[in-house]
This record gives sequence, C-alpha cells and structure tokens, in this order.
Amino acid sequence: MAAFDLFDPWDPAFVADPYPAFAELRDRGRVHYFEPSDQWLVPHHADVSALLRDRRLGRSYRHRFSHEEFGRTPPPPEQEPFHTLNDHGMLDLEPPDHTRIRRLVSKAFTPRTVERLKPYVRTLADDLVAGLVDAGGGDLIADVAEPLPVAVIAEMLGIPESDRAPLRPWSAEICGMYELNPSEETAAKAVRASLDFSDYLRGLIADRREKPGDDLISGLIAAHDEDDDRLTEQEMISTCVLLLNAGHEATVNATGNGWLALFRNPGRLAALRADHTLVPTAVEELMRYDTPLQMFERWVLDEIEIDGTVIPRGAEVALLFGSANHDPAVFSHPGRLDLARRDNPHISFSAGIHYCIGAPLARIELAASMTSLLERAPTLRPAAEPERRPNFVMRGLTALPVCP
Repeated sequence: MAAFDLFDPWDPAFVADPYPAFAELRDRGRVHYFEPSDQWLVPHHADVSALLRDRRLGRSYRHRFSHEEFGRTPPPPEQEPFHTLNDHGMLDLEPPDHTRIRRLVSKAFTPRTVERLKPYVRTLADDLVAGLVDAGGGDLIADVAEPLPVAVIAEMLGIPESDRAPLRPWSAEICGMYELNPSEETAAKAVRASLDFSDYLRGLIADRREKPGDDLISGLIAAHDEDDDRLTEQEMISTCVLLLNAGHEATVNATGNGWLALFRNPGRLAALRADHTLVPTAVEELMRYDTPLQMFERWVLDEIEIDGTVIPRGAEVALLFGSANHDPAVFSHPGRLDLARRDNPHISFSAGIHYCIGAPLARIELAASMTSLLERAPTLRPAAEPERRPNFVMRGLTALPVCP
C-alpha cells in the first residue's frame, strides 16, 4: 500500500482524525516515501526522537550547500520577504549561527523572566474566563485560547496594547507557509504579512534603542556574548516574529484540542474537575494526546539509512510528531486519555538543538487557562460543533463554542 493511501493531509476526514492512519503507517514500516510532497515520512517515536538529534539532518542546508549543489530549486524571487524573515530565525538555522543566536536569546529569555510572568498570566486568564462566564458563553478559541498567549508574548516583547490587533493575523498568514505545498495565494499573504510585521518591528526596535525598557526587545538589543557578538537587526526582527508565532500557535491549538478531548472524554473531565492537582500531568497528556504540531521537516545533509532504506543527501524527511506521540512502543494504551500519566516522553516541543525555548512559558499558560476554566466555569460544556482548521501540520480549531 502506497503512503498516499494512508496519509492524505489534504483530506478533511484524515485531518479530523489522523491517528488511525498513523497506526497503520507504523505497522507498515519505519519510513515511507510520500510522492505528493517529495518527503520521507517517519512515524515511530524512537526514529523521530533520534533524528531530531542527528546532525546529519538540518532545518536548513544553506550553511553547507547552495540550492544548486543540494539539488533544490531556489524559492521564487517574489517570496523573498518571507524567506528573509524566516531564514534568519533560529528555528531555521543550524550551527554555528543557531548556537550563537540561541545563546543570545537565552540571555534575555531567562527562566526568571518567564517565572515572573506567572501572576500576570494567571490574572489575565482569570479575566478572560470571567468575561466568557459573564457573557453566558462564547467561543473558547476567540475569547480565551487566542488572546491569552498573544497578550503574554506581546507583553514580554514590550508591544503596546494599542498595537496588538494585527499580531494574530500576521502570524496566521506567515504560518500558512509551513503547511505542505502552500498555494500561491497563501505565499502572497505570507509575503505581505512578513513585510508589514518586519516594518512594525523595525520601528519598535529603533524606539527601544533610544529608550530601553524592561522588556524582551530591550534585552535582545543589550544581549552579547564574550566575543561581543550581537544580534543583527534582521536577526532581532526574525527572533521576535518567531517568538510570537511559536509562542502562541502551539498554545492556542493545544488549548482547543485539549478541551475538545476533555469534552469527548467526560469521565476524564469529571476526574479533573474533582482533583485540580492533576493539571500539570493533564497539560502534558493533552499535548501528547492531540498534538498541536503534527509534523517537523528536516533536510538530509548526509546520507542516512532507516531500516534498510537509504535516504540520500538532498532529500527531506517529515517527522510525524502526532504519530510518534501515539507509538505503543513508548506509551501504554496511547489511544487512551490518561490525565495522570507519569511516564510521558512526548515530543510536542521537539528535541535536540531545536527544542522549543518557550516550552516553560507554554506550560505556564496552559496550566493557568485550564485552572481558571476549572475554577470559574466548573460546568463548562460544548454549545455547538467545533470548527476545525483545514490544516494538517498545525492542528487546531478555528472555533469551539461553549456554555459555562
């Protein structure tokens, strides 16, 4: 059976529930060629985890090869603004640039910076949930899941409240390029958003150079290492966009996916309502159970072999996080939602050098919104059918109507 017979990321039925197909992919082997996107699909946890740490693969190849040397066609010139923005962020860089930028960002994005946000995050979550309850219900995505992480990362960066309205639309249009085989229309929207977002941040960075504050952008401007290396302006812009995009996309989707899973498992939800100490393990289990980032792509820089299949330099592998998180070789009864699961080495935040730098903040946000909803809306229930995003890679909902 060809991979396309099981794996169809453009089929709404597959997108609605890809996990049975993942199970078949795992049963049929450790690697599968998927012709429509010219990628090798890797569905097993052990392989995905190992390849995330394998330096023969990279998020980029440009640090070693030209497009021509790597056998790849350069992106169209009209997409240059998107690729300039994307390619200078540490998620799409490899050492030594990745190492340098991550070290500098870490100087500003410290555990203490994240920890001191806890009261702000909890207060904001309480206010958003109170608004939902006072209104007699609403859309859990638009009213709680989206505004919480956007406000938090904007607060960290020092983006004024009056400037925050375009952040989510810019992010959504840029992130459209991370889906498989994006259309020309998607690319055009991403280019426009890249230009607008970059122009805005360029002005904000200039203002912070003149008037530093107690915010992440000011910290990025001040950050330097022992060789006095600093972030370039483009690296700073790309870092801010990455922090905003990655800092809320996964949290929004994890919130919607998580509550939908709870509504569909009422016995588990009842146990959580009865025992709020389950929140920390519940957050981890919900990230595993319905993974917000389903796939992570990497280029093969040097030939690799998986179970006797040689994958040549220049190929691309698609690491299936959602499948890996349901691998029975690692997770006991992976199709069961177990909010008390202790042995839970999910890879929803990736691994290796590209492990999500914002994972601690995402956990704080998810725990805060879940606790607020459990406390302030103890009988929260669905009010209508949820609306699912048509995307496969970034798995989430566009709407989840609820009643308190």
